[in-house]
Amino acid sequence: MPLRFGGLDLVSLDQEDTPNPGGSPVCLCPSQLRVGFKVSFWEPVRRVDVVRRPFCMTSLGGIELNPGFDAPRGSRFSQDSTATSSFYQVHWYVDPIIFWLEAIFDNACLEQSSFDVAYLTELDPMWNDDELTFIFNPDVALFGNLPARAACAADCVSATAGFPSNALFWCAGCQGSLYPLNGNVQAHIGGVQASSLEMTRLIAKMHREGLMWAASGEDGLCGYYPQPIMDKTGYKYQMLYPVPQTAKIAGKCCQPLGRSTILWGAGKEYPFEGEDFAYMVFRKRNCCQGAF
Repeated sequence: MPLRFGGLDLVSLDQEDTPNPGGSPVCLCPSQLRVGFKVSFWEPVRRVDVVRRPFCMTSLGGIELNPGFDAPRGSRFSQDSTATSSFYQVHWYVDPIIFWLEAIFDNACLEQSSFDVAYLTELDPMWNDDELTFIFNPDVALFGNLPARAACAADCVSATAGFPSNALFWCAGCQGSLYPLNGNVQAHIGGVQASSLEMTRLIAKMHREGLMWAASGEDGLCGYYPQPIMDKTGYKYQMLYPVPQTAKIAGKCCQPLGRSTILWGAGKEYPFEGEDFAYMVFRKRNCCQGAF
């Protein structure tokens, strides 16, 4: 939610939405020989684990894989009496739950794939190495300074009031700096904040590597398209573990990237078993729903 069809709100339940293509409610996709109506919705398409123990699959019931080699463990480091940094491993699952549960049949607007473990940061040497990450993410050099970090305060306000600002693309709202695109969290405030930042970084990394495509806006009406710099307003998420986010918080069932965890993260972390996290990721979908 919100669900829109032909420019009209069908169901919103007071949930937040981003702008949708305007103009005529009718759309045309010549390459697919399809004429239809514009629809928009938020589709649950990915799941993310943020874990301390390498190869611990939180979303698969906590099973631990044994690939035969070691990977860096998650950890927290106290740099001084006031600053803490941390590191987590993250797992990326393809999880278009509406499609594989067959809740809706024969709808070309849904991502049509099965559940899959698609990416493990334990297998990515860049995830725990800032120097290797710089090869893939050289733009981090432009934003590793005080003015750029201070600008993220504006993104925090924007994300908490509504959606994050794409003008501040190097920021992850109230969670901190989006860069570098690896597992090293320079300012660890709490597990919910740090894990939300790791999840956001992985989504951005998937976009940068061409492994995640956008689906919203006018360009998304006829299919997915590459987006190397992630549109931060195109995603929402909710916690699945350790405390499932089943009740609405301030009337919302999920939150956009970068929103302050003060509003929804209270009581979502507890010692030992409550320090690993799993999230469901929703992607904004604009689509030309075929009429014939």
